[in-house]
Amino acid sequence: MDKKIIVAVFALFFVAWFALNQLPENKVDTPSTLPWNITHPSPETTQVFGVTLGKTTLDEAAHIFQHEAETEISLFKPSEGNMSVEVFIEEVNFNGLKAKMTLTVALKPEVMQAMYERGARLNSTPSGKRITLAPADVQEVRAAPLNSLTYLPTASLDEAIISKRFGTPSERIRETKSGEMHWLYAQHGLDVMLGSNQKVVFQYVPLKDFELLRAPLLKHGAVIN
Repeated sequence: MDKKIIVAVFALFFVAWFALNQLPENKVDTPSTLPWNITHPSPETTQVFGVTLGKTTLDEAAHIFQHEAETEISLFKPSEGNMSVEVFIEEVNFNGLKAKMTLTVALKPEVMQAMYERGARLNSTPSGKRITLAPADVQEVRAAPLNSLTYLPTASLDEAIISKRFGTPSERIRETKSGEMHWLYAQHGLDVMLGSNQKVVFQYVPLKDFELLRAPLLKHGAVIN
């Protein structure tokens, strides 16, 4: 092969390698984005992962998360319970901890009902109906404040790690049907669900909404001493 061609090929390879390494890693490395760093800017709010539940909007959260992934926004109408607008993020990477994340936004019931009626597409699921929102409604959702955050890390975490990072829970509730255990931290607006195979789900809500999180668990479970 001609030496000039070989040099050109290596030059192109180096340029491509350099360009790929300059792409954003979609990674956020700050102390505020660790799951156990929870603060309360006001008596009614909860701040975690750099967002304040009850105040930070979805658009603001996307900026804080550095637009790490495309978000999937839909309205969910369960067979039992109230409707909610859910935002699913396929992957976030905080301090090297990869996870999936689901957010909900604070909207009045009548607003969600109107969105439901304007829905672009409806899919039925065993637990309810999921509606694809109209474009104008998606924009309204992006401007609305978050009112809950569910964090599902890919890493396995055992009870010892949870205890070390979060301390002793204020209450433990075991679900009657599934047997899954929930460690509740009322002072943080947090429910830590310990599933099988050391899979853990963290659900954060503003302090003012903690009883709304706790009540369904008590209805379908029992307090464990």
